[in-house]
Amino acid sequence: MDRQDKTKRILDIYMRLCEGKVINKSEASRHFGVDERSIQRDINDIRAFLSERKVSEIPDMRDIVYDRAHKGFVMTGLEQTLMSNSEILAVSKILLESRAFTKAEIDRILDKLVSGCVPRENMKLVADLISNEKFHYVEIHHEPYIKDKLWEIGTEIEQSNLLEIVYQKQDMNEQAVVRVIQPLAILFSEYYFYLNAYIVEENEKGEYVQKYDFPAVFRIDRIREYRRVGRKFKIRYSDRFEEGEFRKRIQFMYMGRLVKLQFRYTGSSLASILDRLPTARVVAEDEGGWIIEAEAYGRGVLMWLLTQGTMVEVLRPEAMRNEMKKMLADMLAKYE
Repeated sequence: MDRQDKTKRILDIYMRLCEGKVINKSEASRHFGVDERSIQRDINDIRAFLSERKVSEIPDMRDIVYDRAHKGFVMTGLEQTLMSNSEILAVSKILLESRAFTKAEIDRILDKLVSGCVPRENMKLVADLISNEKFHYVEIHHEPYIKDKLWEIGTEIEQSNLLEIVYQKQDMNEQAVVRVIQPLAILFSEYYFYLNAYIVEENEKGEYVQKYDFPAVFRIDRIREYRRVGRKFKIRYSDRFEEGEFRKRIQFMYMGRLVKLQFRYTGSSLASILDRLPTARVVAEDEGGWIIEAEAYGRGVLMWLLTQGTMVEVLRPEAMRNEMKKMLADMLAKYE
């Protein structure tokens, strides 16, 4: 028996088992033109391979067992690597609701999720459940993300490379600006992917230094061009950027200095406030409601507080209270 033929046979059997199929020795022996003992040795080799993987850094708990009901060998433990019906349906719904991708991208992503993560017997059911939403999916008007841009920028972050970007601001009539940035993280919020980065500039010594003491955010689909400057940046471990902590303190990706604000909430759903503002904490409570403190970057938090209408009153800092007053006065003036 040619060794190459044996290798192909074992791989074929292994792939069939991974797909959830049953391997019947007599049928397999006829298909491959070998005796049943050869098929049994192939099964034993696959078992030995899986056994070795059980003691690896990331244990593989799959095994090959004989299923009397189906009169053949099946792979168990596949459920640990596949998603349940509820899980795949939830992830699909979240992806569709995010509207983060073009129609072509979302179709391709969902097809891969269903074919690669769902038990074979449930594929059609799951595909049917999301088919209507796929058909009526309305994409946001932006360029595709999947074609390397996210991955390439993520690689630049990992390699600590300074980048020069050509960035188109929100007003498309304005000329694109050029910035040198220290990229920190890729974030997603309200339909778009963003690059979080420090804007840097060159000083008289030829060194790149941060222009502001807080990071900026750039919508990735508006980055027209980007290239390496040829310099790397270093961040002390104590100063490293923590995406989770940053996300707790930003609303609608509007950047600015980090401020601590205090406001009164008189609504009936305190949990919704605490969920939306992860840094929020109740510092006092009276008949009028709750006094809440929170940390946030920039004006985005004021925009969100406006959505709460009369249930919210900004108390401090004074500058933020006055800004809220001005925003409300400007809004009222439009209706007078």
